Amino acid sequence: MSYFEALSPGPNRSGAESPGSSIFDLPTQSGTGRNERPMPTPGVTASGDAFCDNASQREISPSFLIISGGTGCNSICSAFGNACYVLPVSDDGGSSSEIIRVLGGPSIGDIRSRLVRLIPPAPPTSSLDRIRNLLAYRLSAERSERDAREEWRDIVEGRSPLWSGIPNDRKEMIRGFLVYFESEVLKRAHKNFSFVNGSIGNYFLSAAQLFFRSLPSAIFLFSSITNSQANIIPVIVTNHTVTIAAELENGCRLVGQCEISHPVGRPPSINVLSSDEQDPDQLSPVDDLDGVVSSKWNMMFRAQDKSEYQLLDARLSKLYYINAYGSEIHPSPNPDYITNMSLNDVLVYSCGSLWTSIIPCLALKGVARAIARSRSIRAKVLLLNSRNDRETDGYTAVDYIKTIARTLNESHHSPSYAGLGKADTTYPISAFITHLVYLQDTTVEVDEAQITALGVQCLRVNGVLDAKSGIPQFDADCVREAMHRIISQTHTRE
Repeated sequence: MSYFEALSPGPNRSGAESPGSSIFDLPTQSGTGRNERPMPTPGVTASGDAFCDNASQREISPSFLIISGGTGCNSICSAFGNACYVLPVSDDGGSSSEIIRVLGGPSIGDIRSRLVRLIPPAPPTSSLDRIRNLLAYRLSAERSERDAREEWRDIVEGRSPLWSGIPNDRKEMIRGFLVYFESEVLKRAHKNFSFVNGSIGNYFLSAAQLFFRSLPSAIFLFSSITNSQANIIPVIVTNHTVTIAAELENGCRLVGQCEISHPVGRPPSINVLSSDEQDPDQLSPVDDLDGVVSSKWNMMFRAQDKSEYQLLDARLSKLYYINAYGSEIHPSPNPDYITNMSLNDVLVYSCGSLWTSIIPCLALKGVARAIARSRSIRAKVLLLNSRNDRETDGYTAVDYIKTIARTLNESHHSPSYAGLGKADTTYPISAFITHLVYLQDTTVEVDEAQITALGVQCLRVNGVLDAKSGIPQFDADCVREAMHRIISQTHTRE
């Protein structure tokens, strides 16, 4: 029996309709923990690709630390075999907005998206494929609230066809957390939770986070039931809602990822109160049940084509984290994030939203030092977007590079030293970015001479054309080629 045939649904020994876990237990990596470096087969990545140094003819298998958002990196994940993914927890769009509004907690939408993407391939109708379909399923955004609730009822009570072919133990475990999610929603019935456009994977992951009071534990559970070796690190470990805000060059402020990146014309899912707006009869904006301010709006966000966007009044100048009163806060980065800076060979700033996907992972104290002083990271690579969006309208490649460097240096808060005129020390751009990878025919201006003068090497690759826009995009093949060339160059110099 082949590997995937063992995953195919079939009767178990008791004759039940759904198979038991005996046909679902798969081989796992041995000898490594979640944050330990695995022992790869020499010269072969987890995706089966070999990197070969032409100078020494010695094969190497690099490990990657990928900083990205939820969707921008999904299409190129297969380019990285041995990879650790760092994702923000500040997304307030999609069904995440409704979960945050009612239940609070960190946003899990981007993390769920990556977890689903990294579920191992499996034949259609196999048990693993059925679990993927369930956790990737989204309730209709076109139907009424009543219809959405009825569909949710079929799922949570185990009657939906989505359960077909899922082993009984996995089914009851997943369903148990969905039941737990519903019980938490019912405790807050006064907030009128909306199931329209709801993601089942988001509900499951949110329930696990609430149950364990730990987002890393919820990620581990999701990975375990999908037989995924995914190593995903939330940039901040918290059980509370985390909000980002951005300041424009004209002094205006935008609150929340949606408002910054793709506003939907409604108030943010998290109330932000200034000191003079506080109710004197309520000393803190706390809900008695869960400590989260409840908005009076039932938000439902649907992502729009980011190629069509409303211009900002001015360029973005700063991104930071805020509390429920709108005051700037400085949360500590996940210690596993910092630790992995000294465990991996290549750091990659992925393509995607610069200000709301990449910068939230950089605007934290300690990150700049970890990147600049890492002794293991041999290349620090920026995958340049092929076109700008609302956040980066009018940007050149140099603007992308300088925005990353400026954010890291500002969050570094280096001390002043006597004898240096009390000048704050800063890291050079090359301490954060060593290579820029861009696409042939990109719409973002690339001045190689200027970029090289900053200490950054340029590498041009051929991507695939987007069917709608005709603009090139990164795919796994061209990213894999770029990483191969960069690793070979760095290894040759060593």
